[in-house]
Amino acid sequence: MTPEELVLTPRGLLFLNRRFPVAIGRGGLRSDKREGDGATPRGVHHVAGLYYRPDRVAPPAPWAVPIGPGDLWSDDPADPDYNTHVRRPHGFGHELLRRADRLYDIVLTTDWNWPDAVPGRGSAIFLHAWRKPRHPTEGCIALRRDHLAWIAARAAPGTSIRVP
Repeated sequence: MTPEELVLTPRGLLFLNRRFPVAIGRGGLRSDKREGDGATPRGVHHVAGLYYRPDRVAPPAPWAVPIGPGDLWSDDPADPDYNTHVRRPHGFGHELLRRADRLYDIVLTTDWNWPDAVPGRGSAIFLHAWRKPRHPTEGCIALRRDHLAWIAARAAPGTSIRVP
């Protein structure tokens, strides 16, 4: 464990010698993650991407990609593009990246079940803003909006995320 890694602990997420309160999946932590179980997958994951809403926030880092009105994330195990960024129109089940709420104003994507997704193993494990303090997610790791922005400004592609 190094300060440059994001490490989930019972007391929060550690990164660069700071601790941030978090919310995890309503299904707890699981080693055998499945689509729809609401669990946060255990293991060592990595930051794979960074998206942001340009109509709401400034780019959190130079490598951040703006979220547009047609941006989606496939969460349908029957989709050949399962667990990837896709665009509208899309004939399979998906999640909107450009949400009406502020949860995805900044999103760090992970390499959980990506890029070679196994259908049904789980999709869209992101770091995003929480709905309210410590309110469970569908499997993601959620943080206070300002904490997420601080982390996004300092994380890079490949940054490790340890979920013991």
